Amino acid sequence: MGLFDKLAGWLGLKKKEVHVLCLGLDNSGKTTIINKLKPSNAQTQDIVPTIGFSIEKFKTSSLCFTVFDMSGQGRYRDLWEHYYKEGQAIIFVIDSSDKLRMVVAKEELDTLLNHPDIKHRRLPILFFANKMDLRDAISSVKVSQLLSLENIKDKPWHICASDALKGEGLQEGVDWLQG
Repeated sequence: MGLFDKLAGWLGLKKKEVHVLCLGLDNSGKTTIINKLKPSNAQTQDIVPTIGFSIEKFKTSSLCFTVFDMSGQGRYRDLWEHYYKEGQAIIFVIDSSDKLRMVVAKEELDTLLNHPDIKHRRLPILFFANKMDLRDAISSVKVSQLLSLENIKDKPWHICASDALKGEGLQEGVDWLQG
């Protein structure tokens, strides 16, 4: 049973399709995380940067998942809001080694949380403090502080340290989603 089966169970969804938004700045590891969460026979070997967005659809035993992998490049971030209404959960990926752009990540997160299509919904948000394998990475606790996650009071959220290339930390997110 993969992450998306567990997510559907956690959300209490009995319908056939679940929409997950995967957001974060460019080069944070969103596409790599999505790839690792897919069934092993659906994973790809070569990951390339997402331009605009890509839609990943795959089936598990009983559900069809649609994951919107949104480019984090500045010129594409305005497109994120067009998919908020459809989202039933959010995965927000942060490059924990990119201290210089942590402020930009916080601004994008604040914009997301204050958008009318998100603000009054109890969407679960899973944060991945990714690239923990890099020497300059800061801890998930520090990432949480820099993003002021403690101020999110109206949505269930969780942050996990992760290394998407090795798949490390992804199981913790899965465990949180099913708990």
